[in-house]
Amino acid sequence: MMKTVLFALNAGYSHSALAVRILRDALHGAGLDAEILEATASDRTHAVLSHLVEADAALYSFSCYIWNIDATLALAADLKALLPRAHVVLGGPEVSYNPGHYTALPFVDTVVTGEGEEAIVQIARALDKGEQPPSLVVGKPFAGFLSEGIHYRAGEAPPKLVYYESSRGCPFCCSFCLSSAEEGVRAKPYEQVLRELAEFEAFDEPLTVKLVDRTFNFDRERAKRIWRGLLSPDFTKCYHFEVAAHLLDDESLEILSRFPKGKVRLEIGLQSTNQKTLAAVARQTDAEAVLEMARRLTALGNLHLHLDLIAGLPHEDLASFSHSFDAAYFCCDVLQLGFLKLLHGTALRREADRYGIVFSQKSPYTVLKTAVLSFEELELLHAVSDMTERLRDSGRFPHTLGLLLPRFFTPFAFYRGFCDFLARESDRPLQRIGQRELFGYLSRYAGAGMSPDEREALSEALRADFSMSEVRRAPRDL
Repeated sequence: MMKTVLFALNAGYSHSALAVRILRDALHGAGLDAEILEATASDRTHAVLSHLVEADAALYSFSCYIWNIDATLALAADLKALLPRAHVVLGGPEVSYNPGHYTALPFVDTVVTGEGEEAIVQIARALDKGEQPPSLVVGKPFAGFLSEGIHYRAGEAPPKLVYYESSRGCPFCCSFCLSSAEEGVRAKPYEQVLRELAEFEAFDEPLTVKLVDRTFNFDRERAKRIWRGLLSPDFTKCYHFEVAAHLLDDESLEILSRFPKGKVRLEIGLQSTNQKTLAAVARQTDAEAVLEMARRLTALGNLHLHLDLIAGLPHEDLASFSHSFDAAYFCCDVLQLGFLKLLHGTALRREADRYGIVFSQKSPYTVLKTAVLSFEELELLHAVSDMTERLRDSGRFPHTLGLLLPRFFTPFAFYRGFCDFLARESDRPLQRIGQRELFGYLSRYAGAGMSPDEREALSEALRADFSMSEVRRAPRDL
């Protein structure tokens, strides 16, 4: 029987690819042979290529995303050169909205757009019969999605982070999101979702199950039923949901408050507090209401809440973004600062000129400047993002940040000032500054101009944080 290899290049070792598992089950369900190969961006290219060649398959299907497209294309090209008779297929969101670019590549035989379950079976069956599949296959919404399970199999050791989808589609049309190119939501009944989530209990390892639903609580009552079910001690994993804050109500909070600490993670997309910005990207939410709900969720104390901001959106200049940053900072456990990416298929990519948005033509198509935000200002925000992750989201500076914020600084002023200080004091990027050194730099930055008593309080906070996460001797200047 003809053999198919389904390949995914993951961002890291803790991740797994749901798409290749879905396609494997579709092929096996059709009585066709398929196996999965996964690698990470940090793996040696020749080692990955060697595994692909060694598989010696007739069909290779590559899952393509903005974070792996360049490396994936390089592997596909080399594979085709070594195995010219192999049929190379590209699928996934990165090729679905610009297929002509990829069908023109000499090493690509077929591009699949949209959902791939039926398409991959169609291609494999054609090859099995000695027929040549078309260069472009348009995948249709897969009806069988509603009756499928988790796609992870007992006996196959999963990584720490696994993915599960209980719905496809999104009811909202944010112009920077690929969901704006789709219509409607298809969702599994809550009873089925609970049955399928229970399948993860076959794995003894501690797992985080991340639901990839664009808006998990698009149906408020369905979400509450699922959360009530997960309250059972029979469900022992950690569960990550992306939710819309304005669809949470008092009953939702009451249910969520009953989870043991660490069992539930929530992610909320605030994106901006500038209502003109939100209107420009078709995001019809009240930023203040989102922040109030985020504060209430964080105050529960048992949930881990991620709040997302996006830099580079229309009408948001540096002053506006700093306001969004300050407003969100104390409302969550992790403040995720992302940067606008102009994805193929999104409305905002088509409207980029209208807002003066200049973006990289290379994946992941990150914004370079806008009509109201310069390249230099965006570079500053990249530094602020890195510093926020290093100091706040790492959880290594609770005493120091608790002292300094908001007593001496607003959050954005603190991070911007520290980034400017490091740029003057060190000729190395933040990533190359060791943790012990960072404590010393922070002591000198924050301590400048303090009174002796304030300086002593800062030293105590720094020493407490250092002893909590470091085994080496603290720097003398703490």
